[in-house]
Amino acid sequence: MDLVIGPLDLSAHVDEALAVQAVAFGLGPDEVAVRRQIVLRHMTYPGARALGATAGGDLVGFVYGMPNDRTHWWSTVVEPYLRANHHDHWLDDAFVITELHVHPDHQNRGIGRSLITTITDSAAEPRSILSAIDTESPARALYRSLGYRDLARQVLFPSAPKPYAVMGAPLPLLRR
Repeated sequence: MDLVIGPLDLSAHVDEALAVQAVAFGLGPDEVAVRRQIVLRHMTYPGARALGATAGGDLVGFVYGMPNDRTHWWSTVVEPYLRANHHDHWLDDAFVITELHVHPDHQNRGIGRSLITTITDSAAEPRSILSAIDTESPARALYRSLGYRDLARQVLFPSAPKPYAVMGAPLPLLRR
């Protein structure tokens, strides 16, 4: 199947995107319902944008992000961890990768790499930040290969069962 990566009206396709995230991340219906409201709110923020990866007309992956704002919930949670490591300046002039998910049936084909590099290529900010579960995983390996490095580890989000790492990279991302 031909893979197409392009702009995604995430508000109009939120349920399709969250179906991918649910499978990729192991989310139940209650978690999906909460995330649906979060995604719809995020897409109203200035500069928020999304890309989708489709194969045979089906959404198989997506990424979305926005310029960081220190008043947003995510920033208020990670800021003390970054400050403790003398990295809180990364919250300024940064493009946040809010979510990046690829359906497991389509992973390990470069889709996640294409999504994240394409969305950050159009960022006006000089750097990108994101959070990922703080464990060695294919996602963390991908981020490292793109130039992201750990800025803070063992970051605890309310109601998240596992700690996260906050990672940052200068833009443009590395191409390997």
